[in-house]
Amino acid sequence: MRLIPVILAGGTGSRLWPLSRALFPKQFHALLSDQSMLQQTLSRAASVCAEAPVIVCNEEHRFLVAEQCRALGSRWSHLILEPEGRNTAPAIALAAHACRAVADDALMLVLPSDHLIREPEAFAAAVAQAQQAAEQGGLVTFGIKPVRAETGYGYIETAAPDCARESGTAVAVRSFVEKPDQARAEEYLASGAYLWNSGMFLLGAGAYLQELERHNPDLAAAVQTAFGEGSVDLDFFRPGRSFLNAPSISIDYAVMEKTDRAMVVPVSCGWSDVGSWSAMWEASEQDEAGNHFQGDVLAVGTTGSYVRAEDRLVGTVGVSNLVVVETADAVLIADKDQVQDVKLLVDRLKASAREEFVSHREVFRPWGSFEAVGQGERYQVKRIKVKPGERLSLQMHHHRAEHWIVVRGTAEVTRGEETLTLTENESTYIPLGVRHRLGNPGRLTLELIEVQVGAYLGEDDIVRFEDVYGR
Repeated sequence: MRLIPVILAGGTGSRLWPLSRALFPKQFHALLSDQSMLQQTLSRAASVCAEAPVIVCNEEHRFLVAEQCRALGSRWSHLILEPEGRNTAPAIALAAHACRAVADDALMLVLPSDHLIREPEAFAAAVAQAQQAAEQGGLVTFGIKPVRAETGYGYIETAAPDCARESGTAVAVRSFVEKPDQARAEEYLASGAYLWNSGMFLLGAGAYLQELERHNPDLAAAVQTAFGEGSVDLDFFRPGRSFLNAPSISIDYAVMEKTDRAMVVPVSCGWSDVGSWSAMWEASEQDEAGNHFQGDVLAVGTTGSYVRAEDRLVGTVGVSNLVVVETADAVLIADKDQVQDVKLLVDRLKASAREEFVSHREVFRPWGSFEAVGQGERYQVKRIKVKPGERLSLQMHHHRAEHWIVVRGTAEVTRGEETLTLTENESTYIPLGVRHRLGNPGRLTLELIEVQVGAYLGEDDIVRFEDVYGR
């Protein structure tokens, strides 16, 4: 049987705000190494699977996923774009249909794209054990042997009373348990029969679809129809809109809690879902005072804290047990024991339609990025970067004119019927209503300053006529 990695890359990582944003969530950040969390997951999958991965992500993240895969030299078999997030059960069902298109008897190694595993050899051994069980028809999850009474994770109750301390072979699942309170978590730890629910699985694609149809037939039908209606767009696979008829439900609720084929492989592999700033602190190197500092940080009398400076100097004096995270447009200060509530703050940002919920000042596009550096009444200033060989869409604006000043590299500018080549310290003017395009024909990243002037300066004031990215 062919083992195919399935990478779930659609999360938002809201508890790691302000670093993680809706358009640039935590899986695309290099949090704990030189590689992003997604790239680490792809590398980990490649170490145990010979097959190219199936990746499932959101529409807004498609170019981020593709670019990070290319930077790693990783090629996918399918890059599936969910028209709207529907939780893990429908996403894995889409992947199962894609895997069966590769091999009818395919097995799926399902991995979230934003987890940390510090002991890859132990993980590889657990995958081998899980594969044996899946080849016999089991739907296998990976249970992490608990090292403390943790209230931030769900648990898996097993049929083996000492599985958390002994065997790494697959055992039957008795039940899935929600996040417990402290007293219940201590009971689970003492019993030896409970494991942390990692959210990683090894499943036969056909077996999963059979159990999904058995226990959630409406979901199974919606996804099957959506996959059949799907189409290829550039490097991406777009399911049909029938996918929106699928209920939003996790694989645990939809299948694993109901099937009689659920099994779990206990594993101790240095796992963390990096689901909060306190988890980031635990996973990071600390000094003798229990601090982790990153960026331009000056600390006096500071203990047990996580301080991250992305854009400016951050100073702390006489504080303890804090999380301080600074970005160009937002600062988070939280008690390390209450960082799970960062999500409540993010919910308020979303409800208030704040831009800080959606994106950073630097917004990434398939051609490069732009960053707002200043604005006032009827004007806005941006720094634009265009990667070598890339170009923006042919477009025009109804409500603004633009001034472009090249500060680095070479710009190829289409303005109406003329084409201009600009180099460092040269500029041009794009009148309101004129079709225009910016490209980089050079080998260096093109950087320019764009000054927008007009009555309305929103990003939705763009009429596209041609676009190599299919937008």
